[in-house]
Amino acid sequence: MTIFQSPFDDIALRDVSITERVFEGLRDRPSEVVLTDGPTGRTMTAEQFIDQVEALAGGLTARGIGAGHTIALMAPNCPEYCVVFHAVAFAGGTITTINPTYTESEVRHQLQDSQAEFLITIPTFLDTARAAISDTSVTDIATIGQAPDTLELADLMGEPLSGQVSVDLDSHTVVLPYSSGTTGLPKGVMLSHRNLVVNVDQILAGADFRRGEIAAAFLPFFHIYGMTVLMNLHLAGGGALVTLPRFDLELFLRISQDYKARRMWIVPPVALALAKHPMVDQFDLSSLEQTFTGAAPLGAELSNAVGRRLNCVSLQGYGMTELSPVSHLSPVDESKPGSSGLAAPNVQCRIVNIETGKDMNVGEEGELWVKGPNVMQGYLHNAKATAETIVEDGWLRTGDISIIDEDGQMFVVDRLKELIKYKGFQVAPAELEATIVGMDGITDAAVIGLPDPEAGEIPMAFVMRAEGGPDETAIKAHLAKTLSSYKQVHRIDFVTEIPKSASGKILPPPARPDQS
Repeated sequence: MTIFQSPFDDIALRDVSITERVFEGLRDRPSEVVLTDGPTGRTMTAEQFIDQVEALAGGLTARGIGAGHTIALMAPNCPEYCVVFHAVAFAGGTITTINPTYTESEVRHQLQDSQAEFLITIPTFLDTARAAISDTSVTDIATIGQAPDTLELADLMGEPLSGQVSVDLDSHTVVLPYSSGTTGLPKGVMLSHRNLVVNVDQILAGADFRRGEIAAAFLPFFHIYGMTVLMNLHLAGGGALVTLPRFDLELFLRISQDYKARRMWIVPPVALALAKHPMVDQFDLSSLEQTFTGAAPLGAELSNAVGRRLNCVSLQGYGMTELSPVSHLSPVDESKPGSSGLAAPNVQCRIVNIETGKDMNVGEEGELWVKGPNVMQGYLHNAKATAETIVEDGWLRTGDISIIDEDGQMFVVDRLKELIKYKGFQVAPAELEATIVGMDGITDAAVIGLPDPEAGEIPMAFVMRAEGGPDETAIKAHLAKTLSSYKQVHRIDFVTEIPKSASGKILPPPARPDQS
């Protein structure tokens, strides 16, 4: 067996919960502002954050929805998001984070699968939330902000809890984000306190994070990238965040300028904007030392263009929800354009031939397998998918075809898995196919990803329909009503049969005249 070891020294595994770990980074700076709401300028100090977490944890416990219960959170980034997340964790509960752009049916699926009993959202999403809780275990809804005839977050506050409710740090699932994994429909990824704590410490050790770092936090906290690398890392590591409910280039640049950001945590579409948008030149970003790109691979050419434009180092890392999420990161002095970096502390890697199962050597292609304390517990209610993903004594199959060079740098060269990566979000072809085929008059459908310079990939569909079946407008209208905006198909080709290779793989279409 050929195992690639991390070049970093191992870190000690800490026997603390994720909230206790965050509190460690806050208690010695009680008066410092650690959370600022970007659009309004509203602030929260470290002391205020701790007080609100303890009070909400106490209130949830008093209502009987603390330890052993699952609470769903569907909201955009804001300071209160962090409070709710850590209050549930501190109370010994489980939090499932829901994409606030989800449709009613998508929200209902996650509520049902996670067996959530309570839902916290914002007034804007209240109608969707109320409709989605039918046929679920959710008994009540509360809002961050005022809404008629609805509990507010302030109503849930109670006598503060003085300490973390006892949980098994390795086996208790503290958070259930949903991921399509390497294939199929979204599944609940069971992450423990140990997973989250160790990944924060792995990033701190490998990414040269410094106390006082302030970042513009547009990466959504419901997604594991924003959850760990922004929310938990900055609070635990002595930094601070300015939250954005959605990406806005001008506001992102203004915050980075005004708060003298040392680094930007970004995704490839934002890297493209930073490299090419004329607005960038209107802001003083001289404090910037590096950009760090995750969620999808960034090509060497675009990475270099970002670095030149901003006069900083352009780095990227690698991870997935199932890895809490970071398994690879790029130190400033050891970066290579196009590389996803070096294995994080405590992480081991293998490159495995997908046909023979043989371990490959330096410079040879194969599927990346990862092992370490940041590997998830498994998928909720899905032993089959868990067994297909975590194999052979704890090795996690990533579904990415990669090479590791002589310096330990890992490069993603292809994807074995079916997922389409649209602007950093996972789009499962199976979910789109099932939605399209569910329409009357559709006999079959197949969805693939097409390369796109801005989005990374865009979903397109091959559709077989009966005579008089729905046209492109009708199909797109149905998808728009049923699935989130990032799950929409951008091209539909009507066919008499689904084009497949001899091995059964769906073939990409020929380029249209306007795409060549």
